[in-house]
Amino acid sequence: MGSPQTFQFFNRGPSPAARLVFFVVLSLLLMFVDARYGYLESSRGALSMLVSPIQQLATMPAKLWHQAGEFFVTQRGLVEENYSLRERHNRDAAQLSQLQSLQQENRQLRNLLALPQRSEFSAQPVEILYAERDVFKRKLLVAKGADAQIKLGQVVMDDMGIVGQVTRVYPWISEVTLITEKDHAVPVQVVRNGLRTIVFGAGDTSQLSLRYMPVSSDIQNGDVLVTSGIDGVYPPGIPVAKVVKIERDAAYPFARISCLPLAGVDRNRQLLILSDLPPLLAQPTEELPPGAGVDAKTGGND
Repeated sequence: MGSPQTFQFFNRGPSPAARLVFFVVLSLLLMFVDARYGYLESSRGALSMLVSPIQQLATMPAKLWHQAGEFFVTQRGLVEENYSLRERHNRDAAQLSQLQSLQQENRQLRNLLALPQRSEFSAQPVEILYAERDVFKRKLLVAKGADAQIKLGQVVMDDMGIVGQVTRVYPWISEVTLITEKDHAVPVQVVRNGLRTIVFGAGDTSQLSLRYMPVSSDIQNGDVLVTSGIDGVYPPGIPVAKVVKIERDAAYPFARISCLPLAGVDRNRQLLILSDLPPLLAQPTEELPPGAGVDAKTGGND
């Protein structure tokens, strides 16, 4: 009988209401002591240090989920922004290239308009449509023809010098043969000493040549060649080329002289077509005095 009584003795304790009252009073007492004297401040610090790792572990899944969401959102935003910036860059690059082309064209047009107009001829601007598809032909097609009173033989130039000559005229377009066309000849004159000669095309847009010049000719590197005007086609004094290479060999009677065209024969899009020059005076015929022809015929019979 002693054992059951001992078991019942240890299982008996304060009632739940008594426990509640005890702990409420204890809590109020601790709150009063802590508020009045601050005895529990160190205890709270130590307890927070012990609980902090547990709090971080508890909040870690939510933080990881939030960071993963932010990563994917940021990644998608960066990809879209990068694509948008690439498109804007390509668009701006195209506009910049177009602007630079327009600036170059405007600069060349201003140079054309600034050329002095001579009294004996006028000029009208023209735009190049396209170049001849045959790589062995140095020809251009321009956007003016018979409708603009373009005629065969008219001279074409840019702001730097002679480009070529009109060789075919259609109703609305014209064909221009460049001075670099193979065997195309332009009478020229050396500015330095006035020496007259003829420059020929070599079939290359970057080369002209002076042929049949004696080895002893007074030609130097850097000499500028301008039109001489003695053919009645090209106005005098317009720049044509510059001498860049001279080869003299005593074994040959003629020097090999290469020249560089001064005009942009393969660069500019805007050109000038010069009007026809005044016709040259006809060669005078020798007039015989009256009766000279009869005397000439009958002189043998006297």
